[in-house]
Amino acid sequence: MAAPLKLVVVSAGLGKPSSTRLLGDRLAEATRRSLDEREVAVEAHTIELRDLAVDIAHNLVTGFPPPGLRAAIDTVVSADALIVVSPIFSASYSGLFKSFFDVLDNTALIGKPVLIAATGGTARHSLALEHALRPLFAYLRATVVPTSVYVATDEWGAAAGEGVEGVGTRIARAGGELADLVAGSPPHPVTRPSSATDTVDEVVPFAEQLAALGRG
Repeated sequence: MAAPLKLVVVSAGLGKPSSTRLLGDRLAEATRRSLDEREVAVEAHTIELRDLAVDIAHNLVTGFPPPGLRAAIDTVVSADALIVVSPIFSASYSGLFKSFFDVLDNTALIGKPVLIAATGGTARHSLALEHALRPLFAYLRATVVPTSVYVATDEWGAAAGEGVEGVGTRIARAGGELADLVAGSPPHPVTRPSSATDTVDEVVPFAEQLAALGRG
């Protein structure tokens, strides 16, 4: 039996629990479901950069990663696919997020499938995915999936409005695209909701989602 694929989530959320980690978990689950349809086994691992902030700073100053950071780097380098999620500050990814990828060798992500995602307080920051995160991973020569996922605070607990694509729909599509990259084409044509009422997830209040994450 083939070894399970290794899916790694890199979350730059600062809170605990955080909406950034929550989005990473949901994207990982969507990818796992899509791979299950292909009967492809997957193991998911999560790296929370907030726990490595001091190690990252030491590495930037000394050029040598402490053991915890070294283990995280090795996990990312050995991954079959990455999901990277950053909060958006001042219309770009966080400094902690950028600093982690700065300490990687610039050849570490060549050809690696990557799904980019972000969270923020307002929908006005959504373009940061395309003018900041996507160029970063293009520079690192990763293979970035077409669909990026941005979730503003007020989207977590609200149903999609008329003509608006729901958060669950975007997450499912992005996860499916990442699965396509690591395991081949989908087993059947991808169908999409015909209206906003057909979104894939039941609406769960944001506070409940964060509370569940904190218990995990």
